[in-house]
Amino acid sequence: MESLATLVLLATAAFGAGVLNAIAGGGTFLTFPALVWAGVPPIAANATSALAVCPGYAGSALGFRQELAALPRALLWREMALSAAGGVAGALLLLVTPAKVFSGIVPWLLLFATALFALGPRLSRWAGGGHGEGLVRWRNVGLLAVAVYGGYFNGGLGILLMALYLLCGEQRLNTVNALKNLNSFVLSVVSVIAFAIGGAIVWKHALLMALFATLGGFAGARLAKRLPTPWVRGIVIVTGLVMSALFFARAG
Repeated sequence: MESLATLVLLATAAFGAGVLNAIAGGGTFLTFPALVWAGVPPIAANATSALAVCPGYAGSALGFRQELAALPRALLWREMALSAAGGVAGALLLLVTPAKVFSGIVPWLLLFATALFALGPRLSRWAGGGHGEGLVRWRNVGLLAVAVYGGYFNGGLGILLMALYLLCGEQRLNTVNALKNLNSFVLSVVSVIAFAIGGAIVWKHALLMALFATLGGFAGARLAKRLPTPWVRGIVIVTGLVMSALFFARAG
C-alpha cells in the first residue's frame, strides 16, 4: 500500500503540471521528479509521467481544430506519421537504455529542457523573423528528430516543435500551436503504448496523475487569463533549475 503522503505528493505534482502546461508548459518538471522521489525508477518514472500529461495534449489539439481543418489533409497525415514513427523510436530507445545510463543523463536532460524553456520566446522571435526560410526542406527530418526526443524524454517538447515550425517558415502562430499540439498528442500516445507493452508504466500512479493533470489543465485554462505569463515562466524556470540541481546532486 502506498502511503497517503506519497499519493498526495503525486496528485499535487500532477495537478500542478496540468496548470503549468495549460499556461506556459513545463509540467514534466513536476511529474517526473515527484515519481522518482516516490521511489519509482527513473525509466519507469519517465514512462509514467508521459502517460500522466498525455490527456492534456488531446484537449489542446481540439482547441485548435479550426486551424487544423484549414490545413491540407496530406500534410497532416504525413506529419502525424512522422511524429508516430519518431515517438515509437524514442520510446524504444528509452526502453533499451540501461537504467544506470539513463539516471546519469537525466540531470542533463532536465537542464537542457530548462534552457530550452527559458530561451523559447527569444528563439521563437528569431525564427519568426525569417531566419529559417532556408530550412523548409528540412521540416520532415527535423520533425522526425524532435519526435524521437519527445518519445525519449518529454521535457521541452512543445518548445522544440514550435521552434521547428517557425524556423521552417510557418508564420501563423495559431497554426504553429495547432500542429505542435496535434503532433505532441500523436507521438505521446504511441510512445505511451510502447511503454505499456514494455511494462514500463506504473499504472496505479499513472491513472491517478492523469486524472489530476486533467483537472489541473482545466484550472490552468482559467488561471491563464489572470496570472501574468512572465510570472509563470519564472516559476517554471526556477523549478527546472532546482530539479536539475537536485538530480545532479543525486547522481553525484
